[in-house]
Amino acid sequence: MLMVQKLSSWLIKISKGWLVLISLVIFLLFVVLVLPQQTEQIDNQNRGAGSPDTSLWYSAEDLYSMAEAYGQAGRDAFVHSHLTFDVAWPLVYTLFLVTSLSWLSVRAFPLGSLFRMVNLVPLCAALFDFLENISTSLIMLRYPASTPLIDSLAAVFTLIKWILVSASIFLLLIALVASVWRRSRFNH
Repeated sequence: MLMVQKLSSWLIKISKGWLVLISLVIFLLFVVLVLPQQTEQIDNQNRGAGSPDTSLWYSAEDLYSMAEAYGQAGRDAFVHSHLTFDVAWPLVYTLFLVTSLSWLSVRAFPLGSLFRMVNLVPLCAALFDFLENISTSLIMLRYPASTPLIDSLAAVFTLIKWILVSASIFLLLIALVASVWRRSRFNH
C-alpha cells in the first residue's frame, strides 16, 4: 500500500498546471486529428464486423467471428493498429487523466485523504487496455487456430478497461466539482 501511495504522491507532485495544460492539448489534438482518421480506417478494414476495442462485451465466439470477417488483410491491419495507434492512444488519455486528476485532487481533497489516490485509476485503465490489445492481437495473429483462455480473458479485459475509463472520467468530474466547491467555501 505504501508503494501505491508513493506513486500517487509522486504523480501529484509532478502534475503542475503547465503539464495538465500540455496533456489536455495533446489529448484534444489526438481526438480531433488522429481518432477520426483511425476510426474510419478501422471501419473500412473490419467490414462491418465491429471491433473488440469499442465493444463493451463480446464472447470468444464473437471475437473469432470478427477475425473471420476481417479476412487476412483486416487481421494484419488490426494487429498493426494495436502496435501503433493502440499503444499511443492509451498513453495519451492516461497522461491527460492522470495529470488532471492529480492536479485537481490537491484542490479538491484535504491532505491525507485517500481520495487523492483517484489519480491511479487511469493507470489501471491503461493496464487493462494494453492487456486487451495484447490478447485480441494474439487471437488475430493465431487465427484460425483457437487460443483458449486468452479468447475469454480478452472480453474481461475490455469490460474492465471500459469500467475504469468511465470511472476515471466520472472521478475527474467529481474532483472538478469538489475543487470548485472547496475553493468557493474557503474564499467566503
